[in-house]
Amino acid sequence: MSDNRTTNLIIPWGSLPDEILTNIFVFLPIKSIIICTSVSKAWKSLIKNPTFISTHLHHSLNKNQNLLFFRLRSQNQKEFYALHNEDDADFTQHARFDYPFHASDLVPHNKKCIVVGSCNGLLFLSNFFHAAPNNGFCLWNPCVGKLLKLPSPNVTYATHGAFRGSSGFGFDPKTKDYKVVSVVTLLENFDLEKTRPQVEIYTLSTGQWRMLRTGLAPICVLLQNGPQTFINGALHWVAFRDSDNYFHNFVLIFDLGDEVFHEILLPEFPGNTGLMSGSVSVYRNSIAFFRQDNDFLHMWAMKEYGVVSSWTKVLSLPSSSQRFFGSRDDIPRALGFRRNGEVILKVDGGRLISLDLETREIKDLRIIGCKKTIVDYYVESLVLLDKAANSEDTY
Repeated sequence: MSDNRTTNLIIPWGSLPDEILTNIFVFLPIKSIIICTSVSKAWKSLIKNPTFISTHLHHSLNKNQNLLFFRLRSQNQKEFYALHNEDDADFTQHARFDYPFHASDLVPHNKKCIVVGSCNGLLFLSNFFHAAPNNGFCLWNPCVGKLLKLPSPNVTYATHGAFRGSSGFGFDPKTKDYKVVSVVTLLENFDLEKTRPQVEIYTLSTGQWRMLRTGLAPICVLLQNGPQTFINGALHWVAFRDSDNYFHNFVLIFDLGDEVFHEILLPEFPGNTGLMSGSVSVYRNSIAFFRQDNDFLHMWAMKEYGVVSSWTKVLSLPSSSQRFFGSRDDIPRALGFRRNGEVILKVDGGRLISLDLETREIKDLRIIGCKKTIVDYYVESLVLLDKAANSEDTY
């Protein structure tokens, strides 16, 4: 009797309710989840369901596995990408991915395609060069081996001629959708005091581009291929406009939910009366501004997001920074921040370090960067796993 009762309590895996399977799957490594899609049609249907993908992402965001994404180059100059664990004292490498473009016809000018940003496990790649006849955009989830080539936007070099442009990528918290934003300033009949950029938006759910209504974009110019920063549901770029022969420099913000533009003034720079280059980066729950000139690296943090008066200068490093880094070769270049607020710098020989802005303590990350190294936050996810059309397997 005892044996029979025990036998009757055994439930076949295929008979487990979806709720129990979901609670099991979300705790598995992503590669194991991918393998589970080959076990049965029912499991595959459950795992590729957008509801499960969203549940898994929520679980990943809450388990506090703090990963940083790096774009690097190997000794033979091949591009690759690495995830490193911030919580590990040794900053160990969690995963490594090769450059995804194996087929020469996968995207035009694919050798120029670079990672622009990261959001919820997706990497946004762009070859947004004004001379490219067709502008290539891709979304890539290296953890699931899915690469989605986006259709060409409406405004390209082939259709409208030369332009200055930038792009951005993020998640719309209102519609729970991913959006790519293209912002271009046409150079034909260009007037710095009158011309507004043309803006179009791609949404992942529709797979289509649409133009933003004319007049919603302010009169301004974005830095050509300037880096984007996504935080608080909005994209951020450094922009400028000319008024009465004076350059006004500011952070241009595009809210992905309301699809409207805002502006944040940059901090005051004594003696500055002209065009000022720089970049913005995520800093805790706000933004920071990096400005590099011939002699110094300057860094400001916005302690309270959106409040101009909260801009605070947190670092100024001269070209002679031997007392910090043991080298006089280069002005350190700021790449971004760790989640604990330490800034990541590229110093002599491409060595990457993190610097505590309060204690000035330096940590060698034991990573060698390249000319265009980027760093961004990353979370492993299953986003894109349910997308089949126009996608490529990159494993």
